[in-house]
Amino acid sequence: MTNSDSFYKKATLILLGIILLVYVLFTLADILVPIAFSLLLAILLNPLNNRLLKLRVPKVLAILLTLLFALLVIGTILYLLSTQILQFGEMLPTLKQKFTQILTDLQHYMETAFGVSIQKQTQFLKDTASGGKALVGRTVSSVLGIFSLLFLIPVYIFLFLLYKPLILNFLFEVFSSKNTRYVADILHETKTAIQSYIVGILIEASIVAVMNSVALMLLGVPYAILLGVIGAILNMIPYIGGVIAIALPVLMATVTKDGYSTQLGILGAYALIQFIDNNILVPRIVSSKVQINALISILAVLLGGALWGVSGMFLSIPFVAVLKIIFDRIDYLQPWGKLLGDQIPESYPGQVPAVPKIVTEKKIL
Repeated sequence: MTNSDSFYKKATLILLGIILLVYVLFTLADILVPIAFSLLLAILLNPLNNRLLKLRVPKVLAILLTLLFALLVIGTILYLLSTQILQFGEMLPTLKQKFTQILTDLQHYMETAFGVSIQKQTQFLKDTASGGKALVGRTVSSVLGIFSLLFLIPVYIFLFLLYKPLILNFLFEVFSSKNTRYVADILHETKTAIQSYIVGILIEASIVAVMNSVALMLLGVPYAILLGVIGAILNMIPYIGGVIAIALPVLMATVTKDGYSTQLGILGAYALIQFIDNNILVPRIVSSKVQINALISILAVLLGGALWGVSGMFLSIPFVAVLKIIFDRIDYLQPWGKLLGDQIPESYPGQVPAVPKIVTEKKIL
């Protein structure tokens, strides 16, 4: 067998393996998504659990106290937002009616100015809405998704923390003893990277939520705090979430206010916030934790959205970060780790050297 035949055979097997893996991930999304979120949250809560164990708190009680702390934090945030959530729910019919009127006026304008019939516009909106519903529905709207949020995720977190020694022991035993150091390094770096990334992204989101809310309140946009927090959560999705985060308050201002000055103010304020976020917060808080380049980040978010919907968008970056840690530790996979990273080499093999400039002296006659 020639080298080319061996290469094509190996490439075919790898491609079939990737296709099979993607098919399994897509088919079992309802089961794997809550498990993935639970694993990330268990890694995040692990330091608190370990601290309670060092205080000689019984293991089961330590895990329950850790879960109680997490639930109290989430409950406090929801309580602070509950007033605006209730008010938004009461005003929803009025907002829907006004939005419908604005949409009708816009359709007539599009028909007059560009010759696009209302039927075609309506069909386009239906197709777009159905696509968005399919994207979100796999995570939020399904009964299993809601059930997972209320019951399965806390149970999974409890079990991950309870059986952590069993899982770690399995990972060490499944590899040969000569690879123990590599496995330990990968596990330690993975845990540190995920913990640092989640903590960093939560700190960044909190700062962005405050800036969003203050800006919207100064501009007089209704439900400023609610929209500011939603915008900060959407901003966790790299690049794509920021666009949606800006669109929501602009849409709210369009529905509730006359003129366009508020919308322009929102665009200006959010542009400033995005500048601060991208140039100050992210490099200092988040990017230092997960070194993934922008191209891979965008592709990962898009592929995660296609595979697991909105949940896949949130999970894509931590997943790629774990892959990079593994790739960097295995010799023959290190080129893939460099491809995922953000370090741009100054030169590469086969690069044509730059032709030096020839400086000629100008003769003075």
